[in-house]
Amino acid sequence: MSNPPEKPQTMDPDWLVFHPSPAKPRFVPPPGAVDAHCHVFGPAAQFPYAPERKYTPCDAGKDLLFKLRDHLGFSRNVIVQATCHGKDNRALVDALQAAGDLARGVATVGEDIGEDDLAALDAAGVRGVRFNFLRRLADFTPHEVLRRIADKVAPFGWHVVVYFEAPDLGELRPLFDSLPTRVVVDHMGRPDVALGVDHPQFQAFVHWMDENPAVWSKVSCPERLSLAGPPYDDVVPFQRAIVERFPDRVLWGTDWPHPNMKTHMPDDGVLVDQIPKFAVTPDLQRRLLVDNSTRLYWDRP
Repeated sequence: MSNPPEKPQTMDPDWLVFHPSPAKPRFVPPPGAVDAHCHVFGPAAQFPYAPERKYTPCDAGKDLLFKLRDHLGFSRNVIVQATCHGKDNRALVDALQAAGDLARGVATVGEDIGEDDLAALDAAGVRGVRFNFLRRLADFTPHEVLRRIADKVAPFGWHVVVYFEAPDLGELRPLFDSLPTRVVVDHMGRPDVALGVDHPQFQAFVHWMDENPAVWSKVSCPERLSLAGPPYDDVVPFQRAIVERFPDRVLWGTDWPHPNMKTHMPDDGVLVDQIPKFAVTPDLQRRLLVDNSTRLYWDRP
């Protein structure tokens, strides 16, 4: 069977480029704070985008990411493999090696990956793998394949990051509950904010976290969930509900450079200034931004 034809490595015409000059946040993150969800794209001339990708972004390399980290007042990053790079983790590894101890990573791998390759990723700073269940962003992978991948990474102490939409949780939960690792959910499972925090859809997510202590949640990406727009106050009740109920199992990140935004590009300074609205005490802020990420990504089991 022949490979699909290569798509041109030029940015999609409707692609929104990251904010050119984000505001300096008024909120000062605590020392050691981690942007626990961000990406690097290319640059394509050095790290070509995957032929099977569903989108072609702008270049957004490691130097720009580290500049943003310093501008926002953060100390460290967790860099998540972008779907536009598929299972080619070279751009991710390059960024991790350049950052040294100031970054960790989440990779995308196939079930054919060997122990030596996993060990090399581990040595570079990778601490998890990501499974994407948004069909518009990634092709469907059978659940048994994903479970075999989880079995391979579990001995390294890695976790699994999952990205799905709220209506799909019921179908996916048996898979997630069967995994032998921690499960970190991107963006609270993308709740429908129009329904409110008391709606059964969001409460199903809360109950899942109650019932499975291996489940963590990122309370990031209000710009993807909000109906009101900046400063995204309609998302705050959801974020606060998770942070206050599960203070030791929450993470936060910018999602820079904000892939696949279709209506507006967020100001990362505004996103940082949203944090004290839902992590309302210094203790909650420290757990969210420092302690939890340190435990998950820097402390070895």
